[in-house]
Amino acid sequence: MTAPLDGVKVVDLATLFAGPLAAAFLGDFGADVVKVEHPAKPDPSRGHGPAKDGVGLWWKVLGRNKRTVTCNLSDPQGAALLRRLLADADVLVENFRPGTLERWGLGPDELHAVNPRLVIARISGFGQLGPYASRPGFGTLAEAMSGFAAATGEPDGPPTLPPFGLADSVTALAAAYAVMLALRGRDLTGRGQVVDLAIIEPIMAMLGPQITWYDQLGYVQPRLGNRSNNNAPRNTYRCADGRWVAVSTSAQSIAERVLRLVGRPELIDEPWFATGSGRAAHADELDAAVAAWVAKRDRDEVVTAFEAAQAAVAPVYDVRDILADPQYAALGTVATVPDEELGQVRMQNVPFRMSATPGEIRHAGRRHGQDTDEVFRALGVTDDELAALRARGVI
Repeated sequence: MTAPLDGVKVVDLATLFAGPLAAAFLGDFGADVVKVEHPAKPDPSRGHGPAKDGVGLWWKVLGRNKRTVTCNLSDPQGAALLRRLLADADVLVENFRPGTLERWGLGPDELHAVNPRLVIARISGFGQLGPYASRPGFGTLAEAMSGFAAATGEPDGPPTLPPFGLADSVTALAAAYAVMLALRGRDLTGRGQVVDLAIIEPIMAMLGPQITWYDQLGYVQPRLGNRSNNNAPRNTYRCADGRWVAVSTSAQSIAERVLRLVGRPELIDEPWFATGSGRAAHADELDAAVAAWVAKRDRDEVVTAFEAAQAAVAPVYDVRDILADPQYAALGTVATVPDEELGQVRMQNVPFRMSATPGEIRHAGRRHGQDTDEVFRALGVTDDELAALRARGVI
């Protein structure tokens, strides 16, 4: 079966985490992704988080479907080698601090002189221009500066950061989308272009109408814990067995079903119950009603009762629950991927399904520089040249 990105060559120069994940998304749908790492300084994600037998597990996810080569781009011979690699490439993904590639003679003007059809995706903390452009930037800073942390956490608690790379992951999706738009644009114009992604922006785009609220009303989104200022009841509730469920009542009909289920139908007749904002203003009373009912029942009983009442509920899962859940199994959400070092490894699958051209994780992240000789030989580099480059520390 032909994948939609068969024949698309992507060169991934990026590290930690948005750029590599964006390139992985492209590789999931058939792109030939060549991951370029420094010979002596591998992508730091290889050492992030838990490892098994010295093998970093996060890298197995970020490095999936990629061939791996090493090249020191700051060395003129390494820069020359990259230009040869990019001569027939379709996409370059990079996340160096702005100005770094230009300093090495690898800026967009130089690269488009070699390959005018190249799409260059530049991912950085603050973008390629503006007063913060030269600052080091990471997803944590974007989670802070976007408004996410300020609106997350308990009302009387501190701003709260996520325990994973949220801003990087959102940026990765945005980058993959932007690359596809740029490739479509190339179909129309015949020329590549530069995509400038600042990590502070995509996560802000996901945060709803906070800017419009402030612009029109002077309203600043407060921290509400698990509650919402748009509707209630909306929270997590502890069950009798110590497990938790989440309840949402974004729709009026769902809110009514929940209150009937928990034995408080009289609240439905209150004038304030008729709107989401009215219910949100009485969240204490509604939460108390739902929490009292849930606290007397085990989680499975709660979920069964809510489903029978056609009310919206979900168990609060950790990874053990995810792997045992029949819905995720039916969707194929978790893939078992072959790997030379670990034998097999499970990871999140491609995040959506396509009926005619589905994505696929063909292999997990490969060893540092595993494909260096194969990739550069295909460019016409001889074995003697490879040996000389290796001796110089270029590869």
